[in-house]
Amino acid sequence: KYRPPHSTLSSRGSMRVYYSLYGHLLNKARLFKGFKKVFKAKGAAGIDGQSLNAFASNLDNELSQLLLELKTKRYQPQPVRRVIIPKDGGGERLLGIPTVRDRVVQQCLNDLLTPIFEEQFHPSSFGYRPKRSCHDAINKATMFIRRYGRRHVVDMDLSKCFDKLDHTLIIKSIKRRVRDGSVLSLIAQFLQSGVMVDGHWQQTETGSPQGGVISPLIANIYLDAFDEEMKQRGHRIVRYADDILILCSSREIPWC
Repeated sequence: KYRPPHSTLSSRGSMRVYYSLYGHLLNKARLFKGFKKVFKAKGAAGIDGQSLNAFASNLDNELSQLLLELKTKRYQPQPVRRVIIPKDGGGERLLGIPTVRDRVVQQCLNDLLTPIFEEQFHPSSFGYRPKRSCHDAINKATMFIRRYGRRHVVDMDLSKCFDKLDHTLIIKSIKRRVRDGSVLSLIAQFLQSGVMVDGHWQQTETGSPQGGVISPLIANIYLDAFDEEMKQRGHRIVRYADDILILCSSREIPWC
């Protein structure tokens, strides 16, 4: 399990702050490991039309080029490709498909940041977290109902959660733990890379695209402030990504 060396962090109370992380991305073996995860997850090509198999057929050169761009700070994410998926209950879900090379970098960044933020996440947050499942979330909710008598539930579903994340708040939330300017700049580039719709580039002023490898982690970092606020108010919650249960002992509005 990855842990940065002690020289890269300082202590702020019980919260550790990391200052020098970007250098850990500058490693071809790490890029290769990231590609293996991206390849295993499958997925369609981005706006450049390059498939996973095409990337794999020239893997050494592709990873060498990525490494060079990251080292020289010339790496620039490409816009994501818009894909519209109909929802079962009506409506549409907007996906943003990054290129394979961008997915590799996002995967490496995700692997770098996940153990840092896992230390702080609320114990009742379950979505997109290692070794946590929807069954674990159901069991936690059941335990709150049976053991603590929380038989009244506020059921929340955040509409278009990924599309509405505020970029300023995302960076502010990440800066609580990570102060490496190069890493923060890389995240900002992914957020602002835009989207291609019918051959036309559109700016992305809010959101982190569904389809982006790092988007689930960004959403959990963003929503952790809500989890902690509920904890401070003494509420029992269970959150799975953008689906939230607030379990209450009475019918009164729980945040009043």
